Amino acid sequence: MDKFLIRGGRPLRGRVEISGAKNSALPCLAATLLTAETVTLHNVPYVKDLITQRRLLEDLGATVLTPELRTHKVTAKNIETFEASYELVKTMRASVLALGPLLSRFGKAKVSLPGGCAIGTRPIDLHLKAFEKLGAVVSLESGDVMATAPKGRLQGADIHFDKVTVTGTENVIMAAVLAGGTTTIRNAAREPEIEDLAALLIKMGAKISGAGTDTIRIDGVDELNGAEHSIIPDRIETGTFIVAAAMTDGELEVAKCQPRHLEAVIEQLRKTGVNIENLDETTLKVTRDRAGLKSIDVTTEPHPLFPTDMQAQYMALMTQAEGTSIITETIFENRFMHASELIRLGADISISGNHATVRGASKLTGARIIASDLRASASLVLAGLAADGETTIDRVYHIDRGYETIVRKFRSLGADIERASDQLTDESV
Repeated sequence: MDKFLIRGGRPLRGRVEISGAKNSALPCLAATLLTAETVTLHNVPYVKDLITQRRLLEDLGATVLTPELRTHKVTAKNIETFEASYELVKTMRASVLALGPLLSRFGKAKVSLPGGCAIGTRPIDLHLKAFEKLGAVVSLESGDVMATAPKGRLQGADIHFDKVTVTGTENVIMAAVLAGGTTTIRNAAREPEIEDLAALLIKMGAKISGAGTDTIRIDGVDELNGAEHSIIPDRIETGTFIVAAAMTDGELEVAKCQPRHLEAVIEQLRKTGVNIENLDETTLKVTRDRAGLKSIDVTTEPHPLFPTDMQAQYMALMTQAEGTSIITETIFENRFMHASELIRLGADISISGNHATVRGASKLTGARIIASDLRASASLVLAGLAADGETTIDRVYHIDRGYETIVRKFRSLGADIERASDQLTDESV
C-alpha cells in the first residue's frame, strides 16, 4: 500500500495550475448515457474516481476514447446492460449517478448501493423518493437499487428535497431531462458543479432553467444530442493550495481556477490572515499576513456558504493560528476523523459532538499517520508540509481519488514530498 513521505518546513513558492473538478466530471460523464451521440468532455482530471467512472461506462457498453490525456469522447449508442456492478460502486459513491440517466433513457436501471469515503451516512433515499415521484417503481434487492419506468418513460413532477443533496439534485436533473412534461426541483443544491452539469445538458438539447439556485425547472424533451464541453476548475483543490501557501508561509500563484466558485472560502481565509489577491479572473496570489494567522470560528453549510470539503484543510490551518477556534460540521456526522491524526503531529484539538475546538498555534512535528478519507488526506499533507521532521502518511489511495498529480504539483513548488512505492506512481495519477 502506497504512502507519502514528507519532510516539512519548506515554504511553498511558485505557480500551480488547478485541474478540472472531479465532482463535476463525474456527473458529466454519467450524463453521456443520455444520448446515442458522441459527447466530448475536456479538462477531465486523471484521478481514480474518474478512472472508475470510465470503467463503469465501458461495462455498460459505452465506447470511451481519450485522444488526449484529459479529453474523453463518450459514445453510449450500444448500451448492453443497465447494471452498475458492486465491484465498481463499492469504491465510489458517485456511481449512483448512473441511475438517473439509465432510468431516463432506457426506463430501467440497477445500481448497487454506493460506497466511498467513510465520513458518515450518505443515504440515497432522497434520490429514490424523487424517482418514485417521477413515476418509477423502485425496490431494494440484495443491496441493489432496482428502478423501472412502467410506462417506458418517466413523467415530470414537483419534487421538494427535505435536505439539500448534491448528487440527488444531479440524479433527478438527469432523470427529468427526457421525462414527459415539466419537473420542478425545490430546495435543490446550488453548487457550481450543478451549474456545470446543466450547462452540458443544455448543450445536448435539454431545457433547464434555475441551475445554481434552489429552484430548478426542467422541461422534458424527446431526445438529446452530442455536445462538447469543458469541465470547470476544481474549487476544493484551489482552496487546498491556498491553505498550503498560508501554512508554509509561502507565496503561490494559483492559476486556472475560478475564484467566484469559492467566495465563502476566500472570505473566511482572509479573516484568518491569509492574503489572497486576484491577479486576473482565473489567477490568485496567496501569501500569509506578516502579523501571522488568527483563529476564527467556522461552520460548514451547503453552497454558497463554507463547504464541508474544506473543513479538514481549515482545521489544519487553525492548528497554526494564534488563539482558539471552533469548527462546526453540519453536513456529515463522522468527518472529524483527521483530528486524531493531527493530534499525533502535535495539534491541540478536542472533539465534542459536531464541534471541534482547535487551540493554536501548535508546533507540529513529523510522525506516522493514516488517511481516512479524501479531504482528510489533503489536510494531513498540509500538516506534514508545515511540520518539523518527517511525516509518513499511509493509505494515500484516498487522495488519489480526487487530487491529480498532487505529489508532482507540490514538488514543483519546493516541497520535499515523495511517494514511497511504485505500485501506483504519481505519474499516473
